[in-house]
Amino acid sequence: MRTPHTPHARSRTRPRLLFAAAAAALSGLLSFGPLAPAQGTAPQETSREDAAGLPAGTVFHNHPGAVHDWVAANPGDARRQLIEERIADQPQGIWFATYQPDSVTQDVAAVTGPAAAAGEVPVLVPYVLPDRDCGGASGGGAPDFPSYLGWTQGFAAGLGSDPVVVILEPDAIALTDCLDDSQIAQRFSALGEAAGIIHAANPQARVYFDAGHSGWHSPSVIAQRLRDAGAVAQGDGIYTNTSNYRTTADETAFAEAVLGQLGDPALQAVIDTSRNGNGPRGSEWCDPVGRLVGESPTVNTGSARVDAYLWIKRPGELDGCAGPAGQFSPEYAFELAGG
Repeated sequence: MRTPHTPHARSRTRPRLLFAAAAAALSGLLSFGPLAPAQGTAPQETSREDAAGLPAGTVFHNHPGAVHDWVAANPGDARRQLIEERIADQPQGIWFATYQPDSVTQDVAAVTGPAAAAGEVPVLVPYVLPDRDCGGASGGGAPDFPSYLGWTQGFAAGLGSDPVVVILEPDAIALTDCLDDSQIAQRFSALGEAAGIIHAANPQARVYFDAGHSGWHSPSVIAQRLRDAGAVAQGDGIYTNTSNYRTTADETAFAEAVLGQLGDPALQAVIDTSRNGNGPRGSEWCDPVGRLVGESPTVNTGSARVDAYLWIKRPGELDGCAGPAGQFSPEYAFELAGG
């Protein structure tokens, strides 16, 4: 998300879980492989190692959020039509940012169930890591790592067995300024374990790890952190530009460079294009003015290494400067929509 003023500082490949015909008989699910069959037919046997990313026909799920609530509640507002057409009608990430272990399974299932019924892929963003955002505007999270991993077990239990995209803990790898070496090691170990928990619960989940963005760390620096955090051993790829504004061209080049450093051809990338239509405003990361939404969510990226453009950050939900972090602002949404 943020760009700090002063940036910091071949693990074994995760065993690729087979999508065997026996599993297909249980669920009749789409595979994430390059030759995914039509919904309702048994997928060909494949493995994560053979998978080439999201299938060309992937449709992302548009789950209701604050912008939809605002549109429904304000039928006479002059800004309503533009906000609805440019933002509310686009699929966006669903954030699970509150540490509520007793309800997280049903909260996740409330998203994945409707998405599966529609034959669509939800984008889920778990965001409860301890010491998240280094105590900044989005600070919070689980009280400790055992609690975090227990919460992750509950999160994973709600995933179902259909394809899902998981954006694992924004800023967790790129933003570690507040942590010492021991705390970083503990965090990175928990991220790898969390990804393993998710994959064990749903082998069709694609888990992407935080790579920051092109204006933050160098590809070599972030690649080493990604290795240390288990992205090669436990992940399906990386994500860049979450809640930031860097251009798609810059992020594509950056993502490809990071993947090149990681050296695993099975890893892919996704890019957050939710607010990068005008590129960045200098180094401002917190509710800068004059920005626009970017490319709509799609798997048609033009890059063999970029799985998708996604709207991970929900446009119109603030970063914490123009109002509380996560609060929906119709004024900011209208500006991002081009009003």
